[in-house]
Amino acid sequence: MQYNAKELASLATRPSSCFDKEGNLKICRVFGDGKFIEPRERWCRLKGNLLFLMKNKTKSCEASELVILERCCIVEFRNKADVSVVLKFQSGEPDLYLEAASRSDCESWAVALGEANSEGLRNKIHQLQRLIMEIKEERTADEVQQFLPSAQADSLAEPKLTGLKKTLCEPKLEFSLGCKDLVAPTRDRKLNTFVQITVVHPGEQNSTRYASTEIVEGTRDPLFLTGVTFPPDYPIYEETKIKLTVYDVKDKSQDTVRTSSLAEHKEPPRTDTGRSFLGCATFKVGELVKSKEQLLALSLRSLDGGKTFGTIEVSVVKMGETENGEADHITTDVKGEKCALVHECTSPENINSKDSLPLLNAVLRNPICKLYRFPTSDNKWMCVREQMSESTLSFHIPKELISLHIKEDMRRNQELKELGELAPHWDNMRKSVIAHCDQMLTLYQNMLAELGKHTGSSFKSSCSKGEKTLEFVPVNLHLQRMYVHSPRLKDVLYDVITVGAPAAHFQGFKNGGLQKLLNKFEGERRNTGYQCIYYSPENTAKAKEVLSNINHLQPLISSHADLLLNSARQHLPDSLKNSLKMLSETTELFVHAFKDQLIRSALLALYTARPGCVLKKPTVPRSSVEESGDTPNQDHPVQIKRQDSIPHHSEYDEEEWDRVWANVGKSLNCIIAMVDRLLEKDSPSITKENENDPSPAEHVATHISGDWYEQLYPLTVTLKDCIGEVVTRAKQSMSFVLLQELACSLPQCLMLTLRRDIVFSQALSGLVCGFIIKLHSSLRDQGFLQQLHTVGLVVQYEGLLSTYSEEIGMLEDMAVGISDLQKVMFKITEAKSDDLLPVITGRRGHYIIDIKLPEKMFELLPQEIKEGKLLHVYPILFNVGINEQQTLAERFGDTSLQESVNQDSLEMLKEYYRLLTEKMPPDCLPHFQEQNDLKRLLENLQQNIQAKKRKNVEIMWLAATICRKLNGIRFTCCKSAKDRTSMSVTLEQCSILRDEHQLHKDFFIRALDCMRSRQTQGALNESDDPETGCLTDNKPTSRHFYPVALLLVSSHLLVVWLILSLALLLAKYQ
Repeated sequence: MQYNAKELASLATRPSSCFDKEGNLKICRVFGDGKFIEPRERWCRLKGNLLFLMKNKTKSCEASELVILERCCIVEFRNKADVSVVLKFQSGEPDLYLEAASRSDCESWAVALGEANSEGLRNKIHQLQRLIMEIKEERTADEVQQFLPSAQADSLAEPKLTGLKKTLCEPKLEFSLGCKDLVAPTRDRKLNTFVQITVVHPGEQNSTRYASTEIVEGTRDPLFLTGVTFPPDYPIYEETKIKLTVYDVKDKSQDTVRTSSLAEHKEPPRTDTGRSFLGCATFKVGELVKSKEQLLALSLRSLDGGKTFGTIEVSVVKMGETENGEADHITTDVKGEKCALVHECTSPENINSKDSLPLLNAVLRNPICKLYRFPTSDNKWMCVREQMSESTLSFHIPKELISLHIKEDMRRNQELKELGELAPHWDNMRKSVIAHCDQMLTLYQNMLAELGKHTGSSFKSSCSKGEKTLEFVPVNLHLQRMYVHSPRLKDVLYDVITVGAPAAHFQGFKNGGLQKLLNKFEGERRNTGYQCIYYSPENTAKAKEVLSNINHLQPLISSHADLLLNSARQHLPDSLKNSLKMLSETTELFVHAFKDQLIRSALLALYTARPGCVLKKPTVPRSSVEESGDTPNQDHPVQIKRQDSIPHHSEYDEEEWDRVWANVGKSLNCIIAMVDRLLEKDSPSITKENENDPSPAEHVATHISGDWYEQLYPLTVTLKDCIGEVVTRAKQSMSFVLLQELACSLPQCLMLTLRRDIVFSQALSGLVCGFIIKLHSSLRDQGFLQQLHTVGLVVQYEGLLSTYSEEIGMLEDMAVGISDLQKVMFKITEAKSDDLLPVITGRRGHYIIDIKLPEKMFELLPQEIKEGKLLHVYPILFNVGINEQQTLAERFGDTSLQESVNQDSLEMLKEYYRLLTEKMPPDCLPHFQEQNDLKRLLENLQQNIQAKKRKNVEIMWLAATICRKLNGIRFTCCKSAKDRTSMSVTLEQCSILRDEHQLHKDFFIRALDCMRSRQTQGALNESDDPETGCLTDNKPTSRHFYPVALLLVSSHLLVVWLILSLALLLAKYQ
């Protein structure tokens, strides 16, 4: 940019009334390596997109620096104590750190700076435009008719665009484009053309650049593969005008082409040497939808409307509808042959039915759609709609999880406090643990509060992955969906969940990731110098499971006992039997849950931690105790003394726990025997036999049967007392085990727990999103539903992280987080309200996700799932690094982590396949008819993993193919779910079109370029550039359109590039 220095100097010294905001700020530059100069106080004056930094407030003072607030984003720290913001520039210049005097002053500066640039001004204009359009759309049908010209209003029997319902799955309008007989500027010139689509809303004069097609080279009759689609929330009417402008690109590689075809908030069209104007045409939406065969042939004219430069044809595409009559035929040459373009498409088995829309609307939002048409090998045409949507679960799942963690930690702290009196050493240890746990609890509560304040976009952009308050939120979680309609084949949906690798970015990877940290921590815990008792991770997990069973089963037993007494009071035999059955089953679960040697050993350890403990060896062998228990009164529980805690200041009897635990079973046996006697005395047959022969026994029986409640009440009280005694001892002993885990390495243990919670939260958010989407799209597939409740679902993660530098730590985090997903189970219930968001219950290591379905969708489920059967998932991760860092790792580093992760996942995949073949009939899965094909794929995958070939992308393609054939859920992950993820997803989509839908081999590269090209980016006129990293309130920023990644083709090209670059650098500095 060029500026007039004198005018800027004059502007800087103008009166305060000429500026938008003024004030003192401490300012410094922050360099890429983290170094910065001490902040200096400056008098800041903001005017439009210019920020003047004055040395002081005096009128005569000149500006020391001028900051242009363009192509930058504002990073505001969400912590209440922070009073600073950072300006990050896309140009690469150092960040600008600004510190205010107070939090309120900081927030006002952040708002002013964010709205100062041209982007902020355009966003305001867009918001006003959308608000006006929404108000217009909400008008009644009569008002809409008045908006249209009277002649059209009278002839408009059934409007096709006005008043359309806003649905997630059905775009309002889609059309394709093609040109004929274009006139070149010179005779020898071969045209390289593309079409820019501009929208003029009713009642407005300004136009909105909406989308562009791809560039078609070397022809005067281009047929564009990229169509135009308007999403359901776009305000389009029959009076909306659409302008089509055709350009000739002289150099396809120049950035001017890309810049000119971006969204409306970018720079205006440039008339430079990169492209030249050929002609334009304008039409109204009503003219297109009401034309014969919904086809328009428009003349391309110059700007003054005089000269004609050719014809452009616009044809409506109807995916999801089938109309009677002939299909529209636009022809193009494919190796000299003609292809008939068939536009009509049918939706796959009512996938987008109205009943299922509430579920999708609850989970997905802000869809971005793109439309393509590609030729097949038999010279037909297929229609492809690509859709990317944000997920509301990005923030919902983390908030649910943090709430569970807070409740679990509060319960744990209370249990530690209830351990009773301990020796000074152990008591000091407990106080230290509780103090640290309270600090972590406060941290979780603050994080939950900050997430509750979040508004705006429903996903976390890549530039926020290191933000502390968003640690639990996954990066760039989106659904990438491809809907394919091809001739002679069934319509198919292909879904891939794209998300950044689950990792603790804020905590960093200086000391490695979770896998390395956990192994190091476990080794240190075994060190005897910690002055605490070592329990293995298995025993610690068992202790947590016992505490969870206590909190779950004790209330159930008490409830069933009360139901039993209520049935006895009302003298209901059938109800009494049912209540007794439930009480017996629950009590048996309770007894088996505490039949563990860990509790016995922990009780002894806890006793030794009491002040003045004395151990007493058992004087009676256990076998003798069992034999002596065989007496006439063996059904009655041994009388025990109620105690507040495990005995101390006295001798400890190691057999006491056996007696306490056995009393529960004996109390239950007493209740069962009493109920049997009551029901036997009350039976009609016995009563009839004794009618004619009254005896004293009859009076006893009548007395017993008439006082059921009095007979059962003392027995149930005894049962509850016995259970209470068991619970008290077991809870204290297991809390003591957890105290050892925390005390062994107090700060490190809690920080590892936090890191693991963060990584798990990110992984779980994606899993729940993928599960809901898969359930929705396969709800009418009975084979899939049977597979779901019989075996479970395989969830395949495709990782693209390198095993070098920080990314090896990310891979370690990701591997542990995905492995922890094995502890997750799903349960599907019928929704009782309009709230369809999932609910999480359970504890660390055991979570149940409650998925709510509307009534009509719930009715389609098998009875097993309706009855609440828990559904399992089998998460597997296959990682193949593909970037330049992986080249360094393979040649000079270590790839053992990647090899072990892939090998472990292969074993789990083979185990899942074995279970599936054993438990599922072959005819339930459509792909299971290809048994040999699946076996061959698994063998091929194993061979590729064992081959240890460099950058073996065949592993990814094989794993993805197997996952699709097994009805699995597909994920693709890299560091931020942008560049590498986009390359993989688009390559996979084109490979599917080639292998499954007969995409013409000559159009594979062109189809790939269409999907990856930002030139064809549509519906992004209201969002920021994905690479700027700015958060927006409307659209996703991580769009999968980037240049072709040569690394997916060959690593040797990168090596050559590195060598040449090194040679050039050496030559430069010599």
